[in-house]
Amino acid sequence: MHLLFATSIVPDGALASGYEIANAAIIGALRRAGARVTVLGFAWPGKPVADPGNTIVLGAVDVRTESASTLQKLAWLAKAMLSGLTFSSVKLRAVSDETVRAAIERAGPFDGYVLNSVQFAGAFQALFGDRPSIFVAHNVEYASAGENAAAASDIVQRLLFRREARLLRRLEERLCGRARFVFTLAEEDRAALGVASEERSAVLPLVTSPAPSQPQRPRRIDCDAALIGTWTWQPNRIGLDWFLEKVAPRLRSDFRIRIAGSLPSGMAATHPGIVFVDRVPDARAFVRSAAVIPLISTAGSGVQLKTVETFELGLPSVATSHSLRGIDHRPANCVVTDDPAAFAAALEAAAADVHDVDGGAFHKRQIEALDAAVARGLVRLGAVGKEAFA
Repeated sequence: MHLLFATSIVPDGALASGYEIANAAIIGALRRAGARVTVLGFAWPGKPVADPGNTIVLGAVDVRTESASTLQKLAWLAKAMLSGLTFSSVKLRAVSDETVRAAIERAGPFDGYVLNSVQFAGAFQALFGDRPSIFVAHNVEYASAGENAAAASDIVQRLLFRREARLLRRLEERLCGRARFVFTLAEEDRAALGVASEERSAVLPLVTSPAPSQPQRPRRIDCDAALIGTWTWQPNRIGLDWFLEKVAPRLRSDFRIRIAGSLPSGMAATHPGIVFVDRVPDARAFVRSAAVIPLISTAGSGVQLKTVETFELGLPSVATSHSLRGIDHRPANCVVTDDPAAFAAALEAAAADVHDVDGGAFHKRQIEALDAAVARGLVRLGAVGKEAFA
């Protein structure tokens, strides 16, 4: 069984974002099921390819809007308007259909496509109809774009996000309609995409590493709470704004909070205990240095991989209900509340009495469920016989 995994950015092994962590988990599960997986897509500029023997690179692109020049953003916008593509897909139109078609042919005989999220599949829609496909919906992109429109601070942004939402809804409908099976990362996303039937879709419970984390006790705690993420991504930014505006003012003034990751320009906080630390060399060491982890998602779809990682590490947490989407089990040291005052009180209580748990059982449960869901999808794809998974 040979699958072509078509994605916007090929793995470089760094696992620097939730998208990359999810891709590694999904590719790993496909290979554990016995599939040969060839990855097709673009590389980050200057980044090595993690598995060059099983990867076809179309070139190097930087698709990050926040780091692009004004001229580049205007060029992407103009191209999107003229082509009718989404803003996210037009960034990948750095090569022609003919170039991608030739790369597909170089992959050799294969049984089907795994279309990983909407960006790459949306950029080259005409090229993936010759074989059966599985569509991996990391998020309900049209819903996220709609939330971004509602949260936008100016009319131009609001109109652009609304356009993106309209185009993404049609694109996701097409990709789901053509696919033999759809993988989502959260249960509620199956209904939102219109594929809630057991014959049409399954949820992929994810892990952030193939092996369970080994507990490190005692931990050295350097701050009360730590948050890390790509805060330039709008759904993450909405959650961070909620935390800074609604929760942080209710925390005592000496409560120490460190916030790491890519930040929008001009980001500031009024709470005296908050420190922005930009990027950190070791994300796991960073979160382990905190007494408690705030899980603050309030928008978006898919799964919050920072929640998964926190549970795998066995760290105490306080979570919004939205942060638990896609997760069937939460450990005893996770408090769930959407009320800002209760959230702040729970953070202070957890930091005052740190209680770690063993995350190995959570990791084992996630891996077993992930492998079972992938096996179901491969049966539906038709790439192998059902007897292979009996």
